[in-house]
Amino acid sequence: MSLSTLFNHEEFIARHIGPNAADQAEMLAQIGASSIEDLVAQTIPDDIRFKQKLPLPDAVSEVDALAKIRAIAAKNIVNKSFIGLGYYPNITPNVILRNVLENPGWYTAYTPYQAEIAQGRLEALLNYQQMIIDMTGLDLANASLLDEATAAAEAMAMARRISKVKAEKFFVDEQVLPQTLDVVKTRAQYFGFELVIGTATAAGDDDYFGALLQYPGADGAVRDLTAPIAALKARGGVAIVAADLLALALLKSPAEMGADVAIGSSQRFGIPMGFGGPHAAYFAFKDEMKRSAPGRIIGVSIDAKGKTALRMALQTREQHIRREKANSNICTSQVLLANMAGMYAVYHGPAGIKRIAERTHRLASLFAQGVRAKGGEILHDAFFDTVQVNTGAQTVSIYAAALAAGYNLLQVSASVLSVAFHEAASQNDLATLIQLFTGQSLDLAALDEASSEVIPAALQRTSAYLTHPVFNRYHTEHEMLRYLKRLENRDLAMNHSMISLGSCTMKLNATSEMIPVTWAEFGNIHPFAPQAQTLGYFEMINGLADQLKAITGFDAICMQPNSGAQGEYAGLLAIRRYHDSRNEAHRDICLIPKSAHGTNPATAQMMGLKVVVVDCDDSGNVDLSDLKAKAELHGANLAALMLTYPSTHGVFETAVKAICATVHQFGGQVYMDGANLNAQVGLTRPADIGADVSHMNLHKTFCIPHGGGGPGMGPIGMKAHLAPFMSNHAVANIDQGDASVAQGQSAVSAAPFGSASILPISWMYITMMGAGGVKHATEIALLNANYMMQQLSAHYPVLYTGANGRVAHECIIDIRPLKAASGINEVDIAKRLMDYGFHAPTMSFPVAGTLMIEPTESESKAELDRFIAAMISIRQEIDQVQAGVWPSENNPLKNAPHSKNDIAADWDRPYSREVAFFPLPYVLDNKFWPSVNRIDDVYGDRNLICACPSMDQYDESA
Repeated sequence: MSLSTLFNHEEFIARHIGPNAADQAEMLAQIGASSIEDLVAQTIPDDIRFKQKLPLPDAVSEVDALAKIRAIAAKNIVNKSFIGLGYYPNITPNVILRNVLENPGWYTAYTPYQAEIAQGRLEALLNYQQMIIDMTGLDLANASLLDEATAAAEAMAMARRISKVKAEKFFVDEQVLPQTLDVVKTRAQYFGFELVIGTATAAGDDDYFGALLQYPGADGAVRDLTAPIAALKARGGVAIVAADLLALALLKSPAEMGADVAIGSSQRFGIPMGFGGPHAAYFAFKDEMKRSAPGRIIGVSIDAKGKTALRMALQTREQHIRREKANSNICTSQVLLANMAGMYAVYHGPAGIKRIAERTHRLASLFAQGVRAKGGEILHDAFFDTVQVNTGAQTVSIYAAALAAGYNLLQVSASVLSVAFHEAASQNDLATLIQLFTGQSLDLAALDEASSEVIPAALQRTSAYLTHPVFNRYHTEHEMLRYLKRLENRDLAMNHSMISLGSCTMKLNATSEMIPVTWAEFGNIHPFAPQAQTLGYFEMINGLADQLKAITGFDAICMQPNSGAQGEYAGLLAIRRYHDSRNEAHRDICLIPKSAHGTNPATAQMMGLKVVVVDCDDSGNVDLSDLKAKAELHGANLAALMLTYPSTHGVFETAVKAICATVHQFGGQVYMDGANLNAQVGLTRPADIGADVSHMNLHKTFCIPHGGGGPGMGPIGMKAHLAPFMSNHAVANIDQGDASVAQGQSAVSAAPFGSASILPISWMYITMMGAGGVKHATEIALLNANYMMQQLSAHYPVLYTGANGRVAHECIIDIRPLKAASGINEVDIAKRLMDYGFHAPTMSFPVAGTLMIEPTESESKAELDRFIAAMISIRQEIDQVQAGVWPSENNPLKNAPHSKNDIAADWDRPYSREVAFFPLPYVLDNKFWPSVNRIDDVYGDRNLICACPSMDQYDESA
């Protein structure tokens, strides 16, 4: 071997890809393909094949890739941030950092659709909801949204749905955070809302269907919003308050001022700034609004034995079911970050949270007092953490001196500087800042002794919060550690077994990819830090953009959208702006195939587009004749086609180029949903196929973990003609990288680069895989899927295949004939798979009564064979039911899952305990025990409880 070979720079490729060479050969023989190349040729239409080497560097070892990104990170300057504006340094408790954020048992789980094997995460989210309910004083809260700005936009949309005011006018407080206003402007434009911006006192001066008020304001001032809220509501408007969560530990709650909805960010509760994200936004509301609220809500129900059990309530798959009539297109939230924020409150408890808030406030108060003592002018008398100082002619010099001393301040204007204190600020920081502003040092002890209250008595909080026992019993690290572990053990994540969810691409999230996320050089950077301090971030982001351009063929990348649904929205937004620029704003028809993701029509309606559904043929492909007829019928008004490729039915449609050409012929643009990009990388490219814009789920194809239901990233790639219409940002203008974006164009997310701190994950993946590796990953994704399909096809009907009998990266098995014959349905199979140690495939999507299976390239043949064995065994159990051996309502499938509570219970079932708990030999070696039996969904929705139950309802042994 040569020295270069011995260094084995491509070693990571084999670490990421499951089947080894011998396994691949055996699997190819099983499915009747002579080689990988032969399989690809049979699967992907030749006219869209990308037959060159991807213009990417070769693979790099894990050690070398980490060294490269470490050198990039070192180019960031981590100053002490006192900028504020919704982003604050804080201290993540190490027990949460290591055991949640850095723990694959928490970050590799999927959205808790299968609640019986997600009870730990659901309890953590219920804690989070309870925390938000307590702090805001409102009745209910959801399990988080994407960021504060998105939450504000969603609240505005909800206000329109529930308000009886006929006017399409929405009021925005001039003290709303600028990035929030930016996103609200974007969303309002295509909803057709008129925004009126003014002082909070004017919120009740006209007929507004709703108003968004900031508390405290962007200037830091604390204002009593009770009167404007009352005036607004007297005219039928909905009152929305964007409130600082930490400030609510000391300030009167939004509910006590009359608010209907409270929104904001939980970033201050132990989540790093991360150059803008990911952070869990909170969304709280009155009980009567629960059926109009966006996002996920965790509710309390019971299982088949009457035991308390948790589940997602009401909105579980709302956007997939209601499609263009959905309340929102949101498909995920920020579960991992919501879990961390909720655990921060569990760890500190009410006394700890109040102490942190009081310390933060005291530092701000002493700073203001010190500046005043030396003749400085403080602009506001009442504030929580943010102090604005009239610095006059000294503004530039003080700002520069602070920079030189390692402090980032906010320059509000030519004569005003703002200083925002936070949990991580120290007494030394206080002394330094007073020195910078006054040129003199002060006796802090004397200043503290003479301090006085600056929050008006009428606005001081008197109501209790975090009173539930969960926030008052885990304050030693031992207890906290064990609580986290107890919850983790109730969740089935990727560290236990394969999660074969179709369309969700649950693949390896390699440790080396995750390591940079928690580096201070990425975590402790404010999104509005001076660009000179963020050179490393820009190098990494631009490098990732170049990688994605090479993979997709697009000319430009917008890295702002912080979820796949947000990417869809950003893509259609670029299309609408493009048509508007050509004086074709009348183009408002969006063609969407029946097979499309449910988020597609929901996104289209949010953009003010009219959805026209295109039929599919018997093979599940877009009906080309129907598409042509509808494109011609609506030609003058055709805006776009939303197309998923490979299709949601799991096949590469041969007519895809003709589909795109038809839309272009009539002046429309092609939006390609990137959910299935894992079947394209290196083998075909969206831009070459004919797409004008496509979003890329970095939490699918490019290895950002799903986090139990978020975070994600959904950047979009665009052809050159759409590039000027991507999202910009009002605070941090995007003028690096793809600088063709129009200046002053409003945003879709709160931060300029969305959840920037998780982008190193995708950068690391592509860097370590290289041009050959990412292509090979796609090839094996196709191989694994076709092997799975071939092995299962003898036992279950496969619904759709491509022209040569192949599937893409996923396959759909049809359970409807089995249900007709035996009464066993897809839900029964999903629950029974838990007894075999597996999470179910995607259930009843895109076709009701089916299971969609995506094994991904990261699963080994041994793991695939275990899953196949489980599915075959379940098929044999169905045969037993069908033959009458087991009663139709008393069998292992209808009683599944069998929880550990069943072990010692009386056993009068027509099958043995061994069949129930250990149906195959491998289960005994790696048994996952569901902590509850099958959950009663109907009971949960009829008896909606979305707050923590009493502690005696928790099973401590679970």
